[in-house]
Amino acid sequence: MNFLAMDFETANFQPYSACSLAMVMVKNNQEVGKFYTLIKPPTSFAPRNIAIHGITPAMVRTAPTFAEVWPEIARLFQPEHLIIAHNAPFDNGVLNSCLTEADLPLPQFLSLDTVKTSRKFFPEWPNHRLPTCCESLGIDLTNHHDALADARACAEILLKEQDLFGTNSLKKFIHLMN
Repeated sequence: MNFLAMDFETANFQPYSACSLAMVMVKNNQEVGKFYTLIKPPTSFAPRNIAIHGITPAMVRTAPTFAEVWPEIARLFQPEHLIIAHNAPFDNGVLNSCLTEADLPLPQFLSLDTVKTSRKFFPEWPNHRLPTCCESLGIDLTNHHDALADARACAEILLKEQDLFGTNSLKKFIHLMN
């Protein structure tokens, strides 16, 4: 499989408040690249979010804005590229909100949500949160809510599901965004 796993962390409950972004590139079922950046959000930080991911205003003081990051990654978001996330509606919503806030056009790309695939393939699990999926599948997730660790774990979930259920069973979960 060829895809990009994406994970955002946000400064508060506003979807355009991205404060970090990670992406893991997979080609032929192997990780071949990664991208991570802190992002200076256009909003303040909520104490609850800081407690979740540990990113503080001081850490992003000199970080690029999302508008400054986008030119580095925009080419990855194409109609024929598969972008996956664990709880993709959240991450795709953050992406779209950040783009809208920066007055940038929304890209088209293929999307797959590993929460939905894990619910379908493993209905017996108590929940389908990222740590539960990782523990159940034997995937190491040592730093949950670190965007790069979460993106990598998401990629590994999809690869395990492919091994167990085949690529064709995953195709029905792919849809075009925007």
